[in-house]
Amino acid sequence: MSSKAIQIQNLSKAYQLGEFSSGTISRDLQRYLARILGKEDPLLKIGETNDRSTKGKSDIVWSLKDISFEVEQGDAVGIIGRNGAGKSTLLKILSRVTSPTTGSIKVKGRIASLLEVGTGFHPELTGRENIYLNGAILGMRKAEITRKFDEIVDFSGVRRYIDTPVKRYSSGMYTRLAFAVAAYLESEILIVDEVLAVGDAEFQKKCLGKMNDVSRNEGRTILFVSHNLSSVMKLCNKGIILVNGEITAYDDVITAVQKYNSSDDEENLLEKTVNPNVYFNKIRFYDRDNITRTEFLHTEPIKIAFKLTAPNLDKHYRIFVTILNAQKNKIFSTEVDILEGKSDYELTINSHFLVRGAYSLNCFIHSPLVSLISEVEDYFNFTIIDDNSTFALYGPFDYGNVFGNCSWQ
Repeated sequence: MSSKAIQIQNLSKAYQLGEFSSGTISRDLQRYLARILGKEDPLLKIGETNDRSTKGKSDIVWSLKDISFEVEQGDAVGIIGRNGAGKSTLLKILSRVTSPTTGSIKVKGRIASLLEVGTGFHPELTGRENIYLNGAILGMRKAEITRKFDEIVDFSGVRRYIDTPVKRYSSGMYTRLAFAVAAYLESEILIVDEVLAVGDAEFQKKCLGKMNDVSRNEGRTILFVSHNLSSVMKLCNKGIILVNGEITAYDDVITAVQKYNSSDDEENLLEKTVNPNVYFNKIRFYDRDNITRTEFLHTEPIKIAFKLTAPNLDKHYRIFVTILNAQKNKIFSTEVDILEGKSDYELTINSHFLVRGAYSLNCFIHSPLVSLISEVEDYFNFTIIDDNSTFALYGPFDYGNVFGNCSWQ
């Protein structure tokens, strides 16, 4: 009978928006006394939906709301959900980067975590010093860390720079070393956020292989957050779906991914429409195998499915789509006519077109030169990873947003 590695009961996390003062001395005093007595904040407001696209009526945003689940020792659990669902907040609480507002957590064993780039290392210390520091934090003796040292350095590929302060590392070097430290130092639980998107395709493959090894061969427990559902299915045996800070499913990973793929954002998209009779009721990204993903290699085509509700076309309507880069600059736009009786449309972005980086989608339904009917701006995000292109040799060098369709003679 396997033991419980993680037990979470009624966990919630609230964040204060805007000013932290309550507006009156008496309310501030109530909060102060509650903290001294170890009681819950008497002014917290419950019931707001964690929709980060709008402020809502309350000054409190609940990133997590009353979630409970258990993880068996040796399980690899993938946590999936849209941006803002609460995935990273959950991992930060488990890693003790932040504390919960309410609820309890029981953890059996030591935790090694790889969250966003920039956490876990002291920037003024060298790579070598940070390895020993992280090992000491986990309670390892110096001799134990030394035995693991060469494996960590070889896996990370930063041996030449190991005695250089990590503040001088590129984001890729930093991430490689941070992952190697988390994976090789002795911990019972490994927590990995989607920070692996910083690395190239070869590094991601290497990391997934190592996580698979520590889970299946070493019996370590893994919590893994990624928008790449194919990676989640390869690595994990269980899946958790988070929606607006709440768990909507906790199943075997295949069932969880199927539920996630079958769910849609009809309610959220309908809120953004101008005309309730003509609107987007589902938009999703997927690959050539029909697997929903938001991370793609630059060598892969990207497919975007649009499902519309448009029962009666009284005018000439079109779908207009714009792709934006991380700086919100427009990369390109395309459009297509909406046909009577057709509700499903597919846009394919060809391979070898977009370069590595983060992108987002603006999409509209409009009647040309007449009116805007439905608008979904900057709502869907996706990432392109460089799959060993010629430009990948130049590290973080900015080589534009698209691969040029040109030739040399």
